[in-house]
Amino acid sequence: MNNELRVIISGGGTGGHIFPAVAIANEIKAQKPNSKILFVGALGKMEMEKVPKAGYEIVGLPIAGFNRSNMLANVSFPYKLIKSLILAIKVLRNFKPDIAIGVGGFASGPTLRMANLLGIKTLIQEQNSYAGVTNKILSKKAEKVCVAYPNMEKFFDKDKIVFTGNPVRGDLAKIEISSAEAKKSFGLEPDRKTLLIIGGSLGALSINKGISNGLKDILNADLQVIWQTGKTYIDQARETVANLQTSRVYVSDFIYEMDKAYAAADLVVSRAGALSVSELSLVGKAAILVPYPFAAEDHQTQNALSLTSKDAAILVKDAEIADHLVDSIVELAENATKLRVLSENILKFAKPHAAKEIVEEIFKVTQK
Repeated sequence: MNNELRVIISGGGTGGHIFPAVAIANEIKAQKPNSKILFVGALGKMEMEKVPKAGYEIVGLPIAGFNRSNMLANVSFPYKLIKSLILAIKVLRNFKPDIAIGVGGFASGPTLRMANLLGIKTLIQEQNSYAGVTNKILSKKAEKVCVAYPNMEKFFDKDKIVFTGNPVRGDLAKIEISSAEAKKSFGLEPDRKTLLIIGGSLGALSINKGISNGLKDILNADLQVIWQTGKTYIDQARETVANLQTSRVYVSDFIYEMDKAYAAADLVVSRAGALSVSELSLVGKAAILVPYPFAAEDHQTQNALSLTSKDAAILVKDAEIADHLVDSIVELAENATKLRVLSENILKFAKPHAAKEIVEEIFKVTQK
């Protein structure tokens, strides 16, 4: 019997899909070093860059999302979908996987749909508290659905659900650097209270603008700042910092050493994507969540509400950034009791062994 495990992992689009996928791949390789893993992503999306950097091969499909706000933009959608389905079936036939894993994102639909057609076993990893249409459809023929939130029976067959949590980057599971040392690594003062701003892997224009407009007030509240802007806003952010002539703001388009960023942070402003929520839970940071309002099925708001309902985070709506974000930051920073309560409560959502538990389900399904 051939015990070599062959796995296709499909999906991407944002770090919220890509980093969990890579974490799953890394755990498979850790437990079965001879495994063969191939990623399938969408051409032009960030997985085509991030996955090879993580050491894995990836094939790109020409698939794109359906634009609900501009119907004319969908003229090429049927062509891209058909081409992606044909390419997906070729990839599956050539690679001959034991299992195809969908992690969300454009490419997972065609890949897992064709895997079902070929009789290849599939597994879904749903990161959000509100399941998307594609995963709900794909789950009907999946062997297992690994979820990050309880009460997902309203979306999936309860007999298929396994509550694993979301895999996060391995360096966050055990942060070894001290808060003071982490702050110094960003050129900041070791004893000053620090705000971390992360708009997600692609940045967040509305959050960035709100921070720019209120940065002086944030600094006047005796805070220092680590600000991840994303590529599109980095120049404006640097100009804002330069105009204030301050050394209390570290600004970057992308932070690779997130273990240090979280270690340095006393409070965090973040989108409410699945990866961000899982990371904040694991590191136990008091957070102000600003859900991206145009996420599919408004799932980021649902993610945020799952925490705020347990007093584990503060919610500021995207439309209310100008009126409430900076005030919320200052109020929270000055309230030591609230900082502690939020930190303690969000820790209850942590699932530090998510990747291992998902891989255990993969091994059960494949019997390898």
